[in-house]
Amino acid sequence: MNEENESLTVTLTLDNNEELECAVLTIYEVDGQEYIALLPLDEEGSNEEGQVFLYRFSEKTPGEPELENIEDDDEYERAADKFDEWLDTQEFEDLDLDDDSDEE
Repeated sequence: MNEENESLTVTLTLDNNEELECAVLTIYEVDGQEYIALLPLDEEGSNEEGQVFLYRFSEKTPGEPELENIEDDDEYERAADKFDEWLDTQEFEDLDLDDDSDEE
């Protein structure tokens, strides 16, 4: 996976044809299916609400990712649980970095 996901953005077209810019948080796998976690951004490029969107992710043609809604509740729960685990490791790693800088 590309380790530079933090700098990637995706533009979603919503049902009402409104476009929404989102930052790519991570792409991860659960039971052989890839998922993508997107953080919606406001006009200033930030997110005050903390809302995250999860989608099925595939890239059948290189450079042309495809996103699909997760329709099944059980599948969504598995994807959300795995994302929560990833988020916990990110927070833990941030804490570790803070702890290391305090020791110097």
